[in-house]
Amino acid sequence: MKNFIKYGFTFFALLFVGLGNILAQEKDKALPKANEAYSESKYAEAEAAYRISNSKFPNRSVSPYNLGNAIYKQNQASEAKYAYAKALKNARSRVQKHKAYHNLGNVFMKEKNYTEAVEAYKNALRNNPADEQTRYNFALAKKMLKENPPKDNKDKKDKNKDKDKDKDKKDQDKDKKDQDKKDENKKDQDKKNQDKKDGKDKKDENQPPKPQPGGISKDRLQNLLDAVNNEEKKIQDKVNANKVKGKPVETEKDW
Repeated sequence: MKNFIKYGFTFFALLFVGLGNILAQEKDKALPKANEAYSESKYAEAEAAYRISNSKFPNRSVSPYNLGNAIYKQNQASEAKYAYAKALKNARSRVQKHKAYHNLGNVFMKEKNYTEAVEAYKNALRNNPADEQTRYNFALAKKMLKENPPKDNKDKKDKNKDKDKDKDKKDQDKDKKDQDKKDENKKDQDKKNQDKKDGKDKKDENQPPKPQPGGISKDRLQNLLDAVNNEEKKIQDKVNANKVKGKPVETEKDW
């Protein structure tokens, strides 16, 4: 069993096909640079460039798909799934959908969310039934789900067992709680009337919740900012150079 699981996890983790290598987008200067950085394992730099490409061409699926891969490579699987979800939203072909669903299934496997992993691999197979890697991962996800049923199912059974026991006690306490509630409401109303009479009516003061720190690490954020700044500087330098030399006409390639 251990060898089976080990092989399965190694197998799905290796399925990262850079869709950017399949095509070049017209006027999208960030995408080829992102692909080059990704191939050199410079994942933070690749992430920054993919984000730039994604912001300029929000309706394409190649940038969010490869962005998800770059984020996944930085051990941020849970964050990567949002990029894959956008890639699926923009996907126009079965090939695109198959790859995005497959890697989305990888994310859920990392999170040990086997229920969602099974569904993701199932959708991947619907778009490419012949893919043996996806088929293997699908079988592994089903096996893991069977051996590790969702905790909610177990909790639901336990709650059902205790439900009957709690019912009698709740019925016995109902009358007492109703009476206590009436007494409490009466006290509250009396207090409000007294406050109005004395001119001491108080208002609730709600404090806004304090913002919580984000989940991104300080080092990764700095690397990302540096990569963005470097990418913007490269683009600006090239724009300045093109003002002198002129800009060649490029042809667009798509999926």
